Amino acid sequence: MEAVQASDPAAPSPDFSDLADDPDAAWNAPGATMRARQRLLRALITDIIANVDEAKREVVLTIHWRGGQHSQLRVRKPKTGEHGCRTSDEAIAVIKSMASRWSDADIAATLNRMGMPTGQGKTWTAHRVSSLRRVRGIHAYRSAEKDGEWLTMTEAAATVSVTHHRIRRLIADRIITAEQVVPGAPYQIRAADLQDDRVLAAIKRTGGPCRTGFENQLPMFPDT
Repeated sequence: MEAVQASDPAAPSPDFSDLADDPDAAWNAPGATMRARQRLLRALITDIIANVDEAKREVVLTIHWRGGQHSQLRVRKPKTGEHGCRTSDEAIAVIKSMASRWSDADIAATLNRMGMPTGQGKTWTAHRVSSLRRVRGIHAYRSAEKDGEWLTMTEAAATVSVTHHRIRRLIADRIITAEQVVPGAPYQIRAADLQDDRVLAAIKRTGGPCRTGFENQLPMFPDT
């Protein structure tokens, strides 16, 4: 239990009898400054006692007013680490979903694409993702854990010797099955799926060089 002294009990009490009928008028008066309101409170309040109701997770404030009256105010007790500038639950869910397979830089880029700012309203960076993971105890991404089972689009393109754009097109055409841990996250491709006959046929069909001419074909613009 903690008592917060609101005013000096030895100091003479100002005469606020004229305010008894309409205290709101004094508080909301056009010329009332914050300092004046603070002085008004210190004059009206003897002390404030703060206590915690652990069962209800509430902070209980008992306000003792001059004249012997008192009132009680209950407010929710914040959780450990909770404050006004906190990361949204949606952003934390994205980080948890991606942390085991993606780097902090990939996660930051995904959060920015999805329009999810940090708790301070800033854009994400790899460092900010890393800091939040440490605070939240979210398991970190480690490149040494990659076993080749899942590939990014870039890795998949390198594996089958095609362009990044071609892999994206095959995903859009539903020839390659790809997953996203959340909408907007980078695609993940199972390495074994790249050896599927349908995928290999599609890559072979479009992966060769363009044919520049045919035998016995007449030129469009013959020499004159």
